[in-house]
Amino acid sequence: MKEKIITKASDLFMKLGFKSVTMDDIAGEMCISKKTIYKFFCNKEILIEESTATVHSEIHEIISNIVAKQFNAIEENFEIRKMFREMFKSADASPVYQLKKHYPEIFEKVMAREINECNKVFKQNIEKGIAQGLYRKGIAIETYVRFYYNLVFSIKEQTSSEKEGQQLELEILEYHTRAIATPAGIAELEKQLINIEK
Repeated sequence: MKEKIITKASDLFMKLGFKSVTMDDIAGEMCISKKTIYKFFCNKEILIEESTATVHSEIHEIISNIVAKQFNAIEENFEIRKMFREMFKSADASPVYQLKKHYPEIFEKVMAREINECNKVFKQNIEKGIAQGLYRKGIAIETYVRFYYNLVFSIKEQTSSEKEGQQLELEILEYHTRAIATPAGIAELEKQLINIEK
């Protein structure tokens, strides 16, 4: 039952926002009593913490599956972006923005988890792109990882609209790729951008 509550709560939090969803809403959606939820979670904050941890694990498992499919480095980034777009397509408000605004302590814990996982993915992607001739040799990998991470998460934290945030993320991805791409990488980038327009 605990896992079912986390799954339903995560779904509602992502769609409707952390602030607006109440324990009554979750109980109503599941056709259970609020008392049943409180048997597993003494307050909403604990449920939010467990839900964000679950979503974090799910996202990084999907990212690992995308990486395992052996796309080229640029295509891989676009596939990961597509995954995020699908995951949050029904959300009006940005979950990250809401979390920072209404639950800053939980937000800090989430970001502490994210920084290690994301930086590892970004670094592997750059190394792969260099090996494939899509990114330039000799670039300061750690610096570009930091640039990209800070750009992506500053947008997520400060943009309340999920739709606007996703558009900005696409522009950040293009900006990041152009900064490190070889001519072959630019050609692949243009191909990916045309695919999005279709």
